[in-house]
Amino acid sequence: MNTRAIVALRRKLASGEPAFGLWVTLESPSITEMAVALGLDWVVIDAEHGHLDWGNIVAHLRAVVRSETVAMVRIATLDRALIKRALDLGADGVVVPWVESEEELRAAVSFARYPAEGVRGIGAERATGWGECFVEHANEANEHVLVVPIIETVSAQEQVSQMCAVDGVDIFFFGPADYSSSAGYRGHWEGPGVAEQILAMKNEIRDAGKFCGVVAAGNANLRERVEQGFQMLAIGLDCGLLLRSIHDALGAVGRDRRIRASFQVED
Repeated sequence: MNTRAIVALRRKLASGEPAFGLWVTLESPSITEMAVALGLDWVVIDAEHGHLDWGNIVAHLRAVVRSETVAMVRIATLDRALIKRALDLGADGVVVPWVESEEELRAAVSFARYPAEGVRGIGAERATGWGECFVEHANEANEHVLVVPIIETVSAQEQVSQMCAVDGVDIFFFGPADYSSSAGYRGHWEGPGVAEQILAMKNEIRDAGKFCGVVAAGNANLRERVEQGFQMLAIGLDCGLLLRSIHDALGAVGRDRRIRASFQVED
């Protein structure tokens, strides 16, 4: 656990500054090394969607050692074993998808904390220096571990105020695409009315003294999100940033194409 980086991140958020990060979906730990070298405040290693396995995840976590960058793992679902394993491998926190209730959020916090505050088992893995620093890690982990829920359904909107009261949670993320799907606008990033609903929830969370995050859909959207008061700002997904760059290069020479679901080249 990179306690120094976690403390710095929380201090930055408390001061009202934006904290910029990268959503990592590709295997190469060089991606996370680049994020660290460029001074990004955080990365989220995505183990919900895509193909990253535990070997890939630990390689990304190793890339942030002795840096000022916080590394979190987005687990596939709210699961005690997944949270324990991600944290044992050395993640600074977990991002939990599809959280819809206060009860689910309290469970996530409990899974991420050692007794007596939680039910996390202790292991001789990276987080404890392979057993060399059981006492040191156990004494600081509960206080510093990050548990970040993603609000991405209409049902979760009704529980926002209750979730804000959960101890041990100070950052909330939004998933506009899934939220839009749950609102009946499948395939939209922000369907009709969804942008307004997310902003309303953001205001409620900020009024409760917590912080909000979202993935920017582009550079203009990144600036817009800063102005809207989001502070945990992903500049994008690694694959999305790469595709954006490829499209720009191909467009410059009149060869730009769109990817099709069949992966056949567009005519």
